[in-house]
Amino acid sequence: MAKAKSAFVCNECGADFSKWQGQCTECGAWNSLSEVRIASASSPKFAGYAGGSASKVHILQDISLADLPRFSSGMQELDRVLGGGFVPGSVVLIGGHPGAGKSTLLLQTLCGLAKNHTALYVTGEESLQQVAMRANRLGLPNDKMQIVSETNVEQVVNLAAGVAPKIMVVDSVQVMHLSDISSAPGSVSQVRESAAYLTRFAKQSGTVLILVGHVTKDGSLAGPKVLEHMIDCSIMLEGDHDSRFRTLRGTKNRFGAVNELGVFAMTEQGMREVTNPSAIFLQRAEEVASGSVVMVVWEGTRPLLVEIQALVDASHGNPRRVSIGLDLNRLSMLLAILHRHGGLMLGDQDVFVNVVGGVKIVETSADLALLFALVSSFRDRPLPTDLVAFGEVGLSGEIRPVPSGQERLREAAKHGFKRAIVPWGNAPKEPIPGLEVIAVKKISEALEYL
Repeated sequence: MAKAKSAFVCNECGADFSKWQGQCTECGAWNSLSEVRIASASSPKFAGYAGGSASKVHILQDISLADLPRFSSGMQELDRVLGGGFVPGSVVLIGGHPGAGKSTLLLQTLCGLAKNHTALYVTGEESLQQVAMRANRLGLPNDKMQIVSETNVEQVVNLAAGVAPKIMVVDSVQVMHLSDISSAPGSVSQVRESAAYLTRFAKQSGTVLILVGHVTKDGSLAGPKVLEHMIDCSIMLEGDHDSRFRTLRGTKNRFGAVNELGVFAMTEQGMREVTNPSAIFLQRAEEVASGSVVMVVWEGTRPLLVEIQALVDASHGNPRRVSIGLDLNRLSMLLAILHRHGGLMLGDQDVFVNVVGGVKIVETSADLALLFALVSSFRDRPLPTDLVAFGEVGLSGEIRPVPSGQERLREAAKHGFKRAIVPWGNAPKEPIPGLEVIAVKKISEALEYL
């Protein structure tokens, strides 16, 4: 009888070695290697990730440039993040905190798609009764929805091969396991090999595979980083428990643009799309206090108007810097720029910054609006309610242009804003009806206008 082959896999980064060693040479972790048995040669074999056909050399210019065959998920916001819909044979990984609404969103999607496509929902964390109760509570059509409760990957693939689904959801990949691997479900080796097994099946059969993934306490996806390299699309469902709004953001997409943003609202009937998120995030009070200003950020392929608030108060000890929705290091940098080129010293002040609505801003176009909010709060003078601002601030105090400036200005004008302070490079060539555009080059010019 042939001796079973084994390898040693790092539980931190997923790197594998032929023999055990005390330290992983890839990530530097100590005592993180565990033995994993390699599947025998009699295990089912699938075609490579590129497809089920035999490999063949092609000339690049002979490759067909026809659009990829897609089908809609039934939700415009989800289609936006996916790049236009589901691509047959693609693998989508969706992550998020517990209670964010991952299972609810996917159950709604599959129940809607089951009317015209064969859909299979594989649940490993919940019982069949729990899923049925949720579907009944949400009022979803469940007469054609197929569901199975299974955690063994081989059994899941065998059942899926018999059903031949157009789309399949596995909830979640952290509870799946392979019989040939001795480690517990959820370990690095189990997650990696289970995802690879399911991905090979999806590529061979043309099934759209959606994997649900857990996140760690710092918000990153649990499991090996190699899991994100296997899949075609990675999206995160974000949202605070005290807010009914959820944002779906794409971080990787082989079939579309990344950093697309979809907005949903959690209701008693499940996840509902928010087609005009700017109107939701701009629900301001009748009397706007100091330290509040509206900025225009660019999310994926559309502009988004968001209110930013700042509170500057005298410190009674070590000055605090708190930022929610913005990078804390960038806030510290902008405070130094404001002191050097704006003449305002906030080193002895507590500074608190918040983006209304729970939106996380990852681009630099919010710099100018953030400086305006800080100055407004420090001087205790409210800014006009019809003012909008955007622009990147450089270390030498210059206001740099940002992409898609014309579209941002049109979005602001559509929502009734009358004045906009923008970088000189984003000044429109033709006037925008109803909107006065003030183009500035330096921080001093912008503060002088205020």
